Amino acid sequence: MTRSIRWRIIVLQIVALLVLAFGSGAAFYANSFINTQVHDQLAPQQIYFPANAAQGLPKDLTQYAGQQVLTGEQAHAYAEQYIGLHVKEIGQGHPYSYWSTQARAATDPAVAAKDQGIADTLFKGETLRSMLNQAWTFSVIAQIALYAGIAFAIAAVIVLGTLIFEVAEMVTGRETVEAVETVHPASVTEPVLADVR
Repeated sequence: MTRSIRWRIIVLQIVALLVLAFGSGAAFYANSFINTQVHDQLAPQQIYFPANAAQGLPKDLTQYAGQQVLTGEQAHAYAEQYIGLHVKEIGQGHPYSYWSTQARAATDPAVAAKDQGIADTLFKGETLRSMLNQAWTFSVIAQIALYAGIAFAIAAVIVLGTLIFEVAEMVTGRETVEAVETVHPASVTEPVLADVR
């Protein structure tokens, strides 16, 4: 391999190494930033799982008993398995729009107030559920960024290894210079044109 080709390879490896290292660092930063934001947004809300079944904790949430909701996974579990369960019970299987329509259509003020109370509760429950699921969605994005950062870091280490190999080959002088022999044709005679009259 000629020296100029080796230099081109080394330059390309350096560029690839810098791009992969930057990508890895950016992905790790994105993971950290998103997880911090999810935590910092959830913490002031002071949402806690009930401590036990007597306080209303469903059986499938026992691993979260008494914990504050601070992570995306906890937010998703609370939204789907706790709020979702209660919203379904309160709405008797019907969504907010059904109860809101019932309240507006009711002619008896007592029935209208009861139906509007159910509609308001469902609206608040579904809104909180949506916000908690959004926190979970961002935590999934953070997890994907973490995996991308690891993949970029591994690729950067591989490129670094090949770069070290190329530099070592160049420094130890193992590169070969191939001689190119050019062949010149023997004397070329010009063709003689026949005299055509």
